[in-house]
Amino acid sequence: MADDTQLCPECSQPLKSGGLVLSKRDDDGRRTCRSLWRCIDRHTWWQWADRPEEALEVCPVPELLR
Repeated sequence: MADDTQLCPECSQPLKSGGLVLSKRDDDGRRTCRSLWRCIDRHTWWQWADRPEEALEVCPVPELLR
């Protein structure tokens, strides 16, 4: 069985899901969710929930998403 655990791009620690954040996407104007991810070192990443193949992006407002 393959290990599908995502790793933090910054420190290579396993990421833990932090839930979903509703957001408006600039490229198509749709409101959709971003999946929020955090590692033990508190690096915070997100990606579009409907585009899991896209790379993780640094979350610009981690202090608002506790």
